[in-house]
Amino acid sequence: MDLKAYLQIQREKVEKALTLILPELEGPSADVVKAMRYSLFAGGKRLRPILCIAGAEALGADGSHVMPVACALEMIHTYSLIHDDLPEMDNDDMRRGKPTNHKVFGEAVAVLAGDGLLTEAFRVMAQTPLGMIKPGALLEVISLVAQAAGYQGMVGGQVADIQSEGKTVEPAAVEFIHSHKTGALIAASVTSGAILGGATEAQARAINEYGRGIGLAFQISDDILDVEGNSEQIGKGVGGDARKKKVTYPSVHGLVRSKEIQKQSIDRAIHSLKAFDHKADPLRAIAAYIIERKK
Repeated sequence: MDLKAYLQIQREKVEKALTLILPELEGPSADVVKAMRYSLFAGGKRLRPILCIAGAEALGADGSHVMPVACALEMIHTYSLIHDDLPEMDNDDMRRGKPTNHKVFGEAVAVLAGDGLLTEAFRVMAQTPLGMIKPGALLEVISLVAQAAGYQGMVGGQVADIQSEGKTVEPAAVEFIHSHKTGALIAASVTSGAILGGATEAQARAINEYGRGIGLAFQISDDILDVEGNSEQIGKGVGGDARKKKVTYPSVHGLVRSKEIQKQSIDRAIHSLKAFDHKADPLRAIAAYIIERKK
């Protein structure tokens, strides 16, 4: 399939939906909404919402029916980036080729912009039209996303990442950090689409296994790009992980072994889709793209 065309089409749909969900405002809330929109529309691959759409399509469902949840996932991801960039966290000055949120709006507004995106995401999910989606499935998805975003997922992984800086850790520790900090929300994204698309319990498990595999591989790609990447392509500085003494796959396993682990993770992810037909081809293509990406 033409993955580039597929990603472009879906990205445009997501962008259009996001502009409707979070329009510019006037009045007392205008400043925080401006900060929210600054990061939400700063670019990006829109991988998580596209995975949600592709997850629904793998079940033969119409991807447009899951768009509110898809957009909510991007809002949660954006909130996490705003907070990750803060001086108290990774202290980054650039994101996607632009000054980070706190550099433009100040630390206090940046914190609140992240909070605003996170809470607004759950309002957006709760307002998903139920014409083609069962209420029980939507409740299951909201619970799944909350788990992936909270201490059992992204937040827990971020804490472990911070606490591991400058320390020598076992391979299991770096896998925990990556699978929770990044992998959990990616897995929840594609699994949410599948559940909303009518997946059986077995199908949802298989899709979730796929999501976990590509989620781990995606974060390993970020680790590798921080070593081998081009700062102009990536949109932020490289070599930051080493300077901050972060626990990464290259720092624990070396580059060669990290690439082997990444390839094995992608192979397992694709194998988990063996029971799905051609409608899951976008998911298969996205898995291959994760290894090839340069930004």
